Amino acid sequence: MYQVIARKYRPQCFADVVNQGHVKNTLENAIAQHRIAHGYIFSGQRGTGKTTIARILARCLNCIQGPTATPCGECASCREITAGGTVDVIEIDAASNRGINEMRELRENVRYQPARDRYKIFIIDEAHQITNEAFNALLKTIEEPPPWAVFVLCTTEAHKIPATIASRCQHFSFRSVDFEDLIQRMAWICQQEGIEADAEALAILAAAGEGSVRDSLSALDQAIACCGNKLDAAEVRALLGAFSLESLEKVTQALASGDSRAMLEVVDELECNGHNLQHFSRELSRYFRNLLVTRVAGADTRLVAASAAQREKLAAIAGGFSEEDLTRYLQLSLDLFKDLQYSLQPRFHLEIGLVRLVQAGRLLPIEQALASLGGPARTAPAAAPAPPRIASPRPAAPSQTAPREMAPARPSPFELDRAKKAGARPEEPQSSGANALAPAAEAPPMTVGDPRERLHAYLHEKGNAHLADAVENASLTIAGGDLNVVAPKSYARYFKDPGFDEAVRQVFGRPLRLKLSAPEAAGPSPIGIAALPKTEAGDDVTGRALSHPEVRRFREVFGGEVRKVRNLKE
Repeated sequence: MYQVIARKYRPQCFADVVNQGHVKNTLENAIAQHRIAHGYIFSGQRGTGKTTIARILARCLNCIQGPTATPCGECASCREITAGGTVDVIEIDAASNRGINEMRELRENVRYQPARDRYKIFIIDEAHQITNEAFNALLKTIEEPPPWAVFVLCTTEAHKIPATIASRCQHFSFRSVDFEDLIQRMAWICQQEGIEADAEALAILAAAGEGSVRDSLSALDQAIACCGNKLDAAEVRALLGAFSLESLEKVTQALASGDSRAMLEVVDELECNGHNLQHFSRELSRYFRNLLVTRVAGADTRLVAASAAQREKLAAIAGGFSEEDLTRYLQLSLDLFKDLQYSLQPRFHLEIGLVRLVQAGRLLPIEQALASLGGPARTAPAAAPAPPRIASPRPAAPSQTAPREMAPARPSPFELDRAKKAGARPEEPQSSGANALAPAAEAPPMTVGDPRERLHAYLHEKGNAHLADAVENASLTIAGGDLNVVAPKSYARYFKDPGFDEAVRQVFGRPLRLKLSAPEAAGPSPIGIAALPKTEAGDDVTGRALSHPEVRRFREVFGGEVRKVRNLKE
């Protein structure tokens, strides 16, 4: 009966295993040093040798010459393990034996010693499908098994193994097989089988396996059945549904020329030939990825799974595009492949996706776009300078004929605002030059506007509420270079603030000498003082409290009656 290539050429010792050197070396050293663990976890991609190495480990442990890293392959134990008929090496498919009852049965079986061999080895495939309850039932057995028991758990999804199980086992992570190693392995098998295959055909088969030895050998078996003793690259590609580099090159040619019509013709050709559009989209993403990697790393890179001739061609194609363009194309092709997974109209999605690729190729970098905007302005001939704009003359006032230093000052914004509120036109200030020529003692009082209102508006605008309040409750007049201020004693200290002198300078345009005086003592006593008894008013604590500026100001603003003053320290 015919036996498929993947089983016929299954490795029987560590030396035959393709790649996985880190796993082989560790296990060989552990066997040589007699440091054999009771539990192992083999995880990795499908078809990378997990179950194969588990069987090789069983042969190494139970060989009549062992434990040894090189089993003889001639003894009864080695032959039976190879054939899968020994009673001391038990393989369990966890996909169909995943419940707690099966694990209880396994736990009972572990208690008995091996019938003939040295170890009783349990190989559990697809271990991640075991239920949590079954893992809990197996937990104590894996932690403390009898000395003759060895557990090997093989899985493609190691993250589903509970941490309580993983912490009790040695974990080996299997890597995907290198592209060149796959080609060499298949070339050796073709030589053993008498099959003639060129490098391109083997490269197509290795790429179809995507790092899996079993998948590549299954594709090789299928290609031999189709093509016979000579494998042709075109026939192998058609058999596997792969797309040639020439067919994918039509897309890059359309991108280079910006031809959207060519993109639609590519889709029509795919539809007429019955190709799977989702598969084409996936191959297109891989094609752009290979172009990008070749553009970045060069034609001799090992990062592209292709033959040497194909890498040279990819490098030539990638030279016509920038890294930014290829990155953009790769991202758009990945988005297109994702959309096609759920599309009810895959042709429409593929057409709009390919046209979008063409439109994306017309985009310019932001630097280049900005440079093109500024380019014409720099290259254009220098224009004649425009004549300066001259403002239309206004009717001259009689006072404008005087020299500039004698020109009267225009009304300030505060006067304009006050006049606007009053509905009247502000008065024009008198000439400051006249006051400057006259003696200071004979200068008339400054009557333009109300100094108090101007200072109050300025201080209020600047946010100085205390000074604005003091000015509002005082009387201000200007006589020559003097500013006469009549204010209550509670506000007197505010006018000695340096900020008040600066406000006077800003509002009136020159510093003024401050003359501060208190109002006449006539009139009723301040609010609240008469309400206190004379004896209490004469008290030291009460007197100091009522004479405090803040207290006096509070009483003047809010009024009220002070009935009692109490010292809080007593």
